[in-house]
Amino acid sequence: MNVVCLVGRLIADPEIRKTTSGTDVCSFAISVNRSTKGDDGYFKTDLIRCTAWKNTAAFVAKYFHKGNNIGINGAIQVDSYTDKETGKKLYSFTVVAQNVYFVEKAAGAATPASKADSVTSGFKDFVGMNEAPIMSDEGDLPF
Repeated sequence: MNVVCLVGRLIADPEIRKTTSGTDVCSFAISVNRSTKGDDGYFKTDLIRCTAWKNTAAFVAKYFHKGNNIGINGAIQVDSYTDKETGKKLYSFTVVAQNVYFVEKAAGAATPASKADSVTSGFKDFVGMNEAPIMSDEGDLPF
């Protein structure tokens, strides 16, 4: 199964273009932190090239810019080519983004916390969650 899930920061503005058949394709690269720090105390990062097609390409080009956090899930695509100077076969990989997500809210956007809180509290009242805890103090489930 070829599944990739990434959260990173765009290192440049996405570049959108059209294929000869008129299909939108968007190329961009993201910087993704590794889970461990290096000897210098900073997280190491990987620069990962990504491509989005059709509606996803238009979405990325319209709403994302250099420095934005972005969430992606998709698949790895491996390409090969022969180096003209050395004659060696080389490989490169790109993540083909199938779904793209906002990771941070837009600057100046209103926070709908009060509406979410009222919906959540109403739901808890409806299912009786306010009367009985899910776990007892002993760590046992009440059912």
